[in-house]
Amino acid sequence: MRSALPLPRTRRAARGPADIAVVHGRAAAFAALRRVLAPPLAGTWFEERALPDGRRYLRWAGLFEFIVAADGRRIVSRRLAPASETPRAFETYLLGQVLSFVLIARGLEPLHATAVVVGDGAVGFLGDCGRGKSTLGAAFVRAGHPLLTDDLLVLRDDAGGFSAAAGPPRLKLFRTPARRVLGRGLRGTPMNGRGGKLVFPLGARATRDAAPLRALYVLCPRRTGGDVVIRPLSPRRAFVELTRNTFNACVLDAARLARQFDLAARVAAAVPVKTLTYPRGLDRLAAVRTAVEADVSV
Repeated sequence: MRSALPLPRTRRAARGPADIAVVHGRAAAFAALRRVLAPPLAGTWFEERALPDGRRYLRWAGLFEFIVAADGRRIVSRRLAPASETPRAFETYLLGQVLSFVLIARGLEPLHATAVVVGDGAVGFLGDCGRGKSTLGAAFVRAGHPLLTDDLLVLRDDAGGFSAAAGPPRLKLFRTPARRVLGRGLRGTPMNGRGGKLVFPLGARATRDAAPLRALYVLCPRRTGGDVVIRPLSPRRAFVELTRNTFNACVLDAARLARQFDLAARVAAAVPVKTLTYPRGLDRLAAVRTAVEADVSV
């Protein structure tokens, strides 16, 4: 990726043509595009539109707007707020939600997951927003396991299995879980002006290298007490969970759905997929981590 806008703490790319170019967009060009689009509903926070020529228009109210090319090779971006107000927001959204549209356009199917490296392999946590993927990932980081990625998990075929690609070295967490799980040494910056989530850079506590995928866990936290329970899923049920936890359900063209189903079927057949049920509570995360560590080592 080559970006005309600075991306803090990212690795410099090798010379040569870029796979993806991020460029500045002119306010007039975006205004002209918006004039031909139906106006969004009042109070809309996130807006996504498929354009007639195959491009995707994305807008986060008060933050920025993007146009993703039909082939995923070009991203036109425009800030709607000063960078000083949300210094990590552009990087976070670009390398997360926006990049997910790029990957789909390029024929890749990202999963909605947080992953860490345990031993010599990657362990991924699947689940809807609010299930605690990032918080559980933070518990593994606190115990010395490097973060692999948070939110956007990209898999590649690897000698009969799959390897998991590394994402940006950061976690998105609310302030209280971050302090209690990661400790007070890290300082986060606001992800946006809503909800209170912060972006915490991890530096050396995250890996930049891909790792073989050893297992995927579907998070099933419960409000009441009880033991940590891990149960394997049949390939059929694993397929359903993998399909549920892919990115961007709004992209529904036939080619994309075929790739989505193909990836879910192949991962379900090659990688152990299990449910991870545990009592919710920050004080129980160490027990959850220990159970996963033991399960992976079997």
